[in-house]
Amino acid sequence: MQPFKLERSVFKAQTVEEAANHSEYYKTLTWQERLRIAFYLNSVAFNYDINNPPKMDKTKFMTRSRNK
Repeated sequence: MQPFKLERSVFKAQTVEEAANHSEYYKTLTWQERLRIAFYLNSVAFNYDINNPPKMDKTKFMTRSRNK
């Protein structure tokens, strides 16, 4: 599996005032809409197809029982 790198040329720098204006708009949205937007922005930032996101590499995690 190839690692996805952040595509830094997609985004632009903003002033504090511009960023504050955006946050007010996003606060009016539901959590589902904000999650959908975040998913889209991740697909743009890491350059993957939104309809075919990369699979999680589950070999990097392990589970163990908390019972002794």
